[in-house]
This record gives sequence, structure tokens and C-alpha cells, in this order.
Amino acid sequence: MTSEEKDPRPDVDALLLAVARDRDREAFARLYDWFAPRIKSYLLRTGLPADRAEDLAQEVMLTVWRRAPTFDPRKATASTWIFTIARNRRIDLLRRQEPESMALEAGEEEEPEETFLADIEASDARLMRERLEEAIAHLPSEQAEVLRRFFLEGKAQGEIADELGLPLGTVKSRLRLALARLRSYFHLPP
Repeated sequence: MTSEEKDPRPDVDALLLAVARDRDREAFARLYDWFAPRIKSYLLRTGLPADRAEDLAQEVMLTVWRRAPTFDPRKATASTWIFTIARNRRIDLLRRQEPESMALEAGEEEEPEETFLADIEASDARLMRERLEEAIAHLPSEQAEVLRRFFLEGKAQGEIADELGLPLGTVKSRLRLALARLRSYFHLPP
């Protein structure tokens, strides 16, 4: 069984935070094992030759190691942060090349990059929704119901009050209490 089969999606945010906080080499090795092939694949799809994609993927991971202390999980997920570094490195590479070559390659890059970044964002959104569902499961049922209807179904507080036969103030109170518990669950400041 390969390490990828044992751990299909490691908690990359936690691993990156361990690298940032403790310079944890084992956490970095797991990040590298997870991201290096994905970054190389992304770079190949942008038109880079295999050897250059490999080199650039290694440069990206070195940058991740060096810049890990600047990662802020409140601003982006680890995946988004790392692939943004890869994208920026790719742009830097294009800028160093001849202007005509840069124009041609930049045109080839747009669709695969946008598609790939959209895939990453969708994956991150699914992961975030799963984490949110897990957190909601720890709430009292009355608060969880209001929170689900408000955030996941996009209903207005008045609509929720009507559907549940509750006063609007009760819905607002339950929503406020649920959000306070979620902040605590995700270790966010009040």
C-alpha cells in the first residue's frame, strides 16, 4: 500500500502550520510528497517541458519551506497558497524569457491555469463544507438547524423564523450562539 493510499488527502493546512511554527521536517516531507507531483502536473499543463516543470516544482517547494511562516490560514487554504506560489513562479519564468515567447506561452497558459485553479478552489470548497458540517454536528440541534438553513440553504432569518414557527429574535439568538460556538470550534478570534 502506497503512502498516498493510506493518506489520500493529508491535512495540508495543519502540515503547513507545523512547518511554519516548528520548522517540522517530517511535516514538510509530507507536504512535498503531496504537492510536488501536483505542482509538476500543473506546470506541465501550462506547456513547460518536463525537466523545467520538475525544476520549477522543486523551486516552489523550497519557497514553501522558506515562506511557511507567512502562511495565514485565515486568508487562504494551504493548497491555494502553494499553487499561487507555483503560478507566480511560472509567471516569473515567462518574464525572464524572450518577449515574443512570453506572449505565446502566456496565451497557452490561461485556460489550463484557470481550469486547474478552479479545480483547486472547488476541492477547497468541498473540504471547507465538510469541516463546516462536522462543526455543525457538534452544535445543539436547534442552533444547527438555524445555521444550516441560514448558511447552507441561503435563507433569510425571517424566512427561517416563519418555517420553524419561531419568533425572529429566537432565530437571531440561535444564529448568534451557533456562530460563537463555531468560532470557538475553528479557534477563530471573537
